[in-house]
Amino acid sequence: MHVLLLAPGTRGDVAPATGLTAAFVADGHEVTVVAGSEYGALVTESGGKHVAISAPLAPASGSTSGVRAYLAVLRTYMDSAAAAALLAAPGADVILTNAISPYGHDIAEHLGVPSAEALLQPAHPSRAYPPMIASARDLGAVGNPLAGRLARMVPTPYDPAFARVRSELGLAPESRRSAQRRRRAQGIPVHHGISPVVLPRPADWPAALSLDGFWWPPTPPRWTPPAPLQEFLAAGRAPVVVTLGSLPPGASVGGAISAALAAGTTRFVLQGDDLRQVAERLGPDRALHVGDVPHAWLLPRAAAVVHQAGAGITAAALRAGIPSVPLPIHTDQPFWARRLTQLRAGTSPLPVKQVTGETLAARIEEAASSSALRDGAEAVRDAMANEDGTAPLRAWLATLA
Repeated sequence: MHVLLLAPGTRGDVAPATGLTAAFVADGHEVTVVAGSEYGALVTESGGKHVAISAPLAPASGSTSGVRAYLAVLRTYMDSAAAAALLAAPGADVILTNAISPYGHDIAEHLGVPSAEALLQPAHPSRAYPPMIASARDLGAVGNPLAGRLARMVPTPYDPAFARVRSELGLAPESRRSAQRRRRAQGIPVHHGISPVVLPRPADWPAALSLDGFWWPPTPPRWTPPAPLQEFLAAGRAPVVVTLGSLPPGASVGGAISAALAAGTTRFVLQGDDLRQVAERLGPDRALHVGDVPHAWLLPRAAAVVHQAGAGITAAALRAGIPSVPLPIHTDQPFWARRLTQLRAGTSPLPVKQVTGETLAARIEEAASSSALRDGAEAVRDAMANEDGTAPLRAWLATLA
């Protein structure tokens, strides 16, 4: 079959999609992935065909800042993503959407082919969690589902893209919320690339929702670790990895992070352009700055990892069996940060806005030295060891072929 997989978003959205891509290709399917232009190599190395989203997701350096400016960037990006999806659609036999590409179902409706959701965060309102768009506070068994239903009513930056797709395809006008209600009533499959070890299936979920297990990105073929990284790892105690994602928190916390890392004698492997100068200040005995290194290789060699608690890096830390220091910023990150703490696999969350050199240094020391946190992370790792998160979607595709 020809599978069209829509993966707009950051690297954390694209990497799991490449895990699905590699599995589908291994089963003999042809896969086209719509993703940001910067992720072309990730897609092609997994065996898929890449259709690029030309607009950037992040504001250009030096551009106007503020919420309105950022929303304008998002709307432009979402429109570009929808245009790329329309371009990639002809010939598709099945379409998989992510959380910010619901128009994929409209394209499938136009083509007369099946579709399903492939999500990295829980989206259905539930007593078990708050809405992912604003997960900073768990509102409890009463507040969580109410907030989840209210969140569905909030306009999104991809609403204009949704309307554009329906208009260009000649489909009857329909609001995004109305279309989602209709498809929920139809029982369209909703697959989650989440391990039930990390998020036990909520009791109030409908039958159409499934927890499949994490979708691990494949290790790039012919990849070998750079010699400086191997030498640094061999030169002393296991380091702490600091990785702040493809949308870093900005310069406002750079001083606090730099001060925290300078304290003590811990060694660090630093990922992300914002941390390059920090590595230079610490010197080659204390820190090494690296580029794109597969977390499946790097993290098992680390003592702990400092990260923003996105879905992908949270899963990677648990897979490696190492403690986390979560520094959540927004959306689903506070939720995953809390899950790490509840699983006894991470320190208590330290929101980026509250980071100081002293508080972060203390969290790093705790994560690197706590046998309880190490035991908790290893317990999750071992419980997930035999999961194949791609199996449910592969089985579904087999029923369609």
